[in-house]
Amino acid sequence: MGRFLDLTLAGLTSGAVYSAVALALVLIWRSTRIVNFAQGGMLMITTFIAYTIVSHGGSYWLALIVAVLSGLVLGAVVERVLVRPVEKRSPLDAVVVTFGLLVLLQGVAGMLFGGTPRSYPPAFGIAGFKAGDRQLLFAPNDLWIVLVVLVVMAVLALVFRKTNLGLRMRASAFAPEVARLLGVRVGRMLTVGWALAAAVGAIAGVLVAPSTFVSPTAFDAVLVFGFTAAVIGGLDSPPGAVVGGLALGIVLSYVAGYLGSDIVTLASLVVLIGVLMLRPQGLFGSTKGRRV
Repeated sequence: MGRFLDLTLAGLTSGAVYSAVALALVLIWRSTRIVNFAQGGMLMITTFIAYTIVSHGGSYWLALIVAVLSGLVLGAVVERVLVRPVEKRSPLDAVVVTFGLLVLLQGVAGMLFGGTPRSYPPAFGIAGFKAGDRQLLFAPNDLWIVLVVLVVMAVLALVFRKTNLGLRMRASAFAPEVARLLGVRVGRMLTVGWALAAAVGAIAGVLVAPSTFVSPTAFDAVLVFGFTAAVIGGLDSPPGAVVGGLALGIVLSYVAGYLGSDIVTLASLVVLIGVLMLRPQGLFGSTKGRRV
């Protein structure tokens, strides 16, 4: 039972990171109907920026703020410079652009920072909480990660459901021509969507960096599991992204703990196929027509 509890808590922590990446992917999908496969490279760059600040004596909190601001700028620039020229073409063109951007960002990071993994300091202690005479595999820093992801999810859900900005972003994604006729500046809304998604990705990068180290390719697995979580939860649902990420993290933790870490990736594929066979739109996705 103690091992089961430890694996569950460890899964919650890793699942929270997957949820944050899934939230970034869902945010772009909801606002632009594009799956951004460069999300891992973008959060990697912002995490390297945060690492540079920390390594030069800056605080964790300053580095986090700068990473988020860098993500906002990077996301806006990517949308304006790379995505906008192909947004009216085939959706496959945008996918190819994001794949190319991922390779470009990893190459630039390798030239600027090298390929050596760098350690990143956690926000809080990594010694597990104590329950009686037992020390759990769940530390204050793990609690911080889970709480941050839940807060980000709540804020995004509030923005999309209760604010004019969220309504305009949804209208720009689902009916851009109608939105333009109603006075919505669609191009600006698309830029805002990419900027917010990159900022959420930056948060995810800083959260996961203490446990994965920082290198140009260190976040590839995080992107894969984050994308899997987004599809499981439903690409159009921020709550689904969080639930999918947490569920995936727990399942993969059980697999790694009881069956071995070598089949974790295979297990994520099995989970993804199983969910899509039962609900192709994801656990929280909807197949109904939408009016915004």
